[in-house]
Amino acid sequence: MKKTMVFALIMMLLVLSACGQSNTDATKKKTLTMGTSADYPPFEFVNSKEGKNGVQGFDVDVAKYITKQLGYKLEIKNMDFDGLVASLNTNRTDFVISGMTPNEKRKKVVDFSVPYYSTKQVVLTTKKSNIKTIEDLKGKTIGVQLGSVQQKIADEINKKTKIEQKQLNKLNELVELLKSNRVNAVLSENTVARGYVANNPNLVEFDVPFEAPTDVAIAFPKDSKLRAQFDKEIKKMKENGKMAELEKKWFENNK
Repeated sequence: MKKTMVFALIMMLLVLSACGQSNTDATKKKTLTMGTSADYPPFEFVNSKEGKNGVQGFDVDVAKYITKQLGYKLEIKNMDFDGLVASLNTNRTDFVISGMTPNEKRKKVVDFSVPYYSTKQVVLTTKKSNIKTIEDLKGKTIGVQLGSVQQKIADEINKKTKIEQKQLNKLNELVELLKSNRVNAVLSENTVARGYVANNPNLVEFDVPFEAPTDVAIAFPKDSKLRAQFDKEIKKMKENGKMAELEKKWFENNK
């Protein structure tokens, strides 16, 4: 009987110890993992001078500021854009910030913060192409990034005038195809397109006329407690001028 009681007591202590350790670990998490696709300057890009882990940009600065304010360290995982949502659902990342639009399809599987920026969609092309309107795209090949909102826009363009799509994971690879005349145009957000135009005098861009400005937001796993914390910090950044400061830093030269 005594042996049974002693054994039961030991097992109870082990269970309590394990539970206590689990709760402690959960409350002591100090590093958040951010997912991004670092091929979208000036939102996020790899600084070659700092190696493959030197990810910089507007989104990176927003994430660094928020996590610092909340008392977390930040780890950045660079991956293909079309794998970002899956990374949240498989617990490989705690949040995703990558110029992502909170469309209805994504909202079904992840939660989004309040918007932190707004963009317009544009067609990026070459001066020699003489493509100046959506109608000029008839029969042409347009590059779009896999998993992006631009895929849906390309489908809408196709309803108005027949086009071909070239889909790749990386926007910079699509721009290289454009520069070498292997695609006729590329769909992109305006701020990103302006960066490419500024660095390539042979490129031009024009607005997609039927697309209203689109919001970008931070994505989280469903029911993540982080969303409310990030929402508060985004609102504070807009109120105290920090968001405007970062916009000026990364976007002013591209306007």
